[in-house]
Amino acid sequence: MSRIEVIGLGAGDIDQLSLGVYRKLTASRVPLFVRTEDHPVLKSLKAENIDFQGFDSIYQTHDQFEAVYDAIVAELISQAKQHQLIRYAVPGHPMLAERTIQLLLDQTDVKIEISGGQSFLDDLFSAVKIDPIEGFQFLDATSFERAQIDYTSHLIFCQVYDQMIASEVKLTLLEDLPPEHPIVIVEAAGSVAENIKHIPLVELDQVVHLSNLTSVYIKPINKDALSHQFNQFREVIATLRGPNGCPWDQKQTHQSLRMYLIEEAYELIDAIDQEDDNQIIEELGDVFLQVMLHSQIGEDQGYFTIDDVIRSITEKMIRRHPHVFANGEAADAQAVKENWQIIKANEQGMSERNSLLDRVPRSASSIVVADAYQKEAAKVGFDWQEPEPVFAKITEELAEVMEAVKQNQIDQIEAEFGDLLFSVINLARHYQVNSDLALNRTNQKFKHRFQFIEARVIEQGKQLTDLSLLELDQIWEEAKKLLKEEG
Repeated sequence: MSRIEVIGLGAGDIDQLSLGVYRKLTASRVPLFVRTEDHPVLKSLKAENIDFQGFDSIYQTHDQFEAVYDAIVAELISQAKQHQLIRYAVPGHPMLAERTIQLLLDQTDVKIEISGGQSFLDDLFSAVKIDPIEGFQFLDATSFERAQIDYTSHLIFCQVYDQMIASEVKLTLLEDLPPEHPIVIVEAAGSVAENIKHIPLVELDQVVHLSNLTSVYIKPINKDALSHQFNQFREVIATLRGPNGCPWDQKQTHQSLRMYLIEEAYELIDAIDQEDDNQIIEELGDVFLQVMLHSQIGEDQGYFTIDDVIRSITEKMIRRHPHVFANGEAADAQAVKENWQIIKANEQGMSERNSLLDRVPRSASSIVVADAYQKEAAKVGFDWQEPEPVFAKITEELAEVMEAVKQNQIDQIEAEFGDLLFSVINLARHYQVNSDLALNRTNQKFKHRFQFIEARVIEQGKQLTDLSLLELDQIWEEAKKLLKEEG
């Protein structure tokens, strides 16, 4: 079976190589391939007239690193089959941050033999003077995600070998750190060419010399500087609920917090209606606080944690979006909505319920319940297809209200008003209007205009009761014009 013997070039110059590795690199009878020629050892070998073939040109023909690595591996396998045995040299140690090696190990066409090599980590730890037992994270600068970064540990990025990669690292780090945050650039750790620079983060991609021997080191960061991260917020809530926490937070229960969730949701709606981004941020935070408090209560009682909450909603989103995460199809938003309802019905199962209407939360407001009841009934066809009959129904219900008022039948008046409101909600639903939000919008509009009247009357040195309805109505019309609110 064809073989590829993998050799690590270490992190420094040729003097750091073991004698055995040096002999393998200089054995002329076995073809030698290198991932990149940009390495001090290879410069020395070239001076000794040692032949080898590099893959640097492949980097220029692909936009994505994974495509580069795939192309290199394909060429190595082809060469191994042609020569039966080839050697492949990579910077550092073959099993440290070498994607091509992992790809070679995953295939079965040729046999892979790892001959070792010196890792640069020992020299790097010495260069920046850290003890890895304190905890460190090692990331490939060419392939990482922001969510992976643990700023509370010693943080090392390897393969920061050009300005493009350095820029990507910098921009990602700037999502969490200030531009002036100190970082350390380490070049060729442990070799005679070792160079260490202390610079602010913002200058990372402005460093003159970058190579595949360049690493970036960041010291552990205090949690207080990471208040924007989820885990920090989770710890704050746990502390507030803990033995030395806040008495108010400690005594809260799911039941005692119910009203706050409703209040915060409506305050968020107000901020959205006002298109106030800063207020939206604050109110979203307040809603999130309620989620975290309920989750912490669940954890304190041993029933569930925020992890269960996140897992539940994540799995639900994946299940109910098969057109994104599986092989489902959805041509438009309406199709997505229909698929969602079908999947939801299959998950819940009618056998668990006595009625479709049992799906509607009992604690919701009357307007929300009415709207939800109508939507559930509409799913099985119990609904007018067009809004015109609803207009007629509203006229009919209004006439019945007037008749009940005429008869002075208090119970009947209440019943007929209920029917009228139910019909109005039905009409709003046909025009995709949320009745609860619509009424809340009108409430706010009324509040602003009435407060305008109060202020104007005070300016006149009068009381509201001093003015006639006609005079108050004139100020109301003035408010409508000046406040420029819809409706």
